[in-house]
Amino acid sequence: QRLLITSIITPTHIKCMFGTKTKMFSSTMQIAGVALAMLTTAVHAYAPLKGVSVKSVNSGQDVDLGNYLSDGSGSRNLLVLGTYAADFNAIEYAQRLRYYVPQLEEKCGVSKFGLVLNCEPEAATALAKEVELDTDKIELFTDPSGVAGRKFGVERGWRPDDSEMSPFLKLFGMLWGLGAWATLPAVIGGYIGNPLVPQPWIEDALAVGQQKGRFPGNALEIADDGTITNKFKELPLVGGWERRPLELATLRLQNMMGVSIAKWNDLAPSEEALKDGVLTQLGGCVVVDSDSGEELFKWRDPGICAVANFEDMVKELA
Repeated sequence: QRLLITSIITPTHIKCMFGTKTKMFSSTMQIAGVALAMLTTAVHAYAPLKGVSVKSVNSGQDVDLGNYLSDGSGSRNLLVLGTYAADFNAIEYAQRLRYYVPQLEEKCGVSKFGLVLNCEPEAATALAKEVELDTDKIELFTDPSGVAGRKFGVERGWRPDDSEMSPFLKLFGMLWGLGAWATLPAVIGGYIGNPLVPQPWIEDALAVGQQKGRFPGNALEIADDGTITNKFKELPLVGGWERRPLELATLRLQNMMGVSIAKWNDLAPSEEALKDGVLTQLGGCVVVDSDSGEELFKWRDPGICAVANFEDMVKELA
C-alpha cells in the first residue's frame, strides 16, 4: 500500500497543493483510494470459494460464493454446501436450518443464510417445499456438478475416481462406512439416543412430516391449536433424555420413505451429475465474518447422516 501511494504522489503533485493544479492532486488521491479499496476487498474475500459461482434459484443469476460470504455488511454469513436434493444429508441440513435460523439470528448475529444443493433449480424448490423451508430467509443456490463443495474440500465418498463402478454401488458401500467412516456411528446414534445433548429440531421436523402424511406418523400428537405431545418423552426411564432413543431414527425413516423414495423423480440428480460423482459426495457448512472473511465455524461431513451439529454452532458463535 505504501508503494502504491508513493508511486502515485510525485513532487509535482505536492507542488499542485499550493498552486493552481489542485484538481489533479484531488483526482490522483481519488484513484489511489479506489485502488486501495480494491486491494482490501481482494484480501477480505472468503478465499476457499472466491471465484466459485453457483446459480441463485430466486434470481436465476450466477453468484460468486466468495463475495456472497464476504459482502462487507459487518455481520456474519452462513452457507451450507449441501448434497443432491434427495440425499439424507441435504434433507437434514434443510430441516436444521428451518429450526435454527431464528436462534442464529438472535443469539449469534448471523444475518445471511444460503443453501447450495447439487441439483437443478426445480429439485431445490421441491425439497424446500417438502421441509417447509422459508426461502425468503434462506437463499437457495444450485450447483448440479458439486463444484463448490469440492472447492470447499468436502469428502467425496468411496472410490470417487473410479468411473467404472456404479455410483449406486459406491453409495451402498458408504452406508457401511466405506469412504465415510462416521456413517455407522451417526446412524446407530439415531437409535440409541443421547441423554446429554439436546436436538430439539427433530420434533419440529417430525411435526412437518407428520402433517404431510409421511410414514411413520404416530410419533407425535398434534392438537388443533398446534400444541405437540411428543410420545418419545413418555417412554419409561429414557423419556427425560435430551434426545430419546429411536426419535432421530424415526425422523430418518420419515425422510427416507416420504422424501427420498416417494419424491425421487422430483429430487434425483441428473445422469450428468451422477457422472460427476454427486451421489457419493458429502457436504459441509461454514460461518464467515463478512468483513474479514475469517471462518468462525466450519464443518465437513465425515459420513452419511453426519451433518453439522447446530447446537454446537450456536454455542460457538453466541
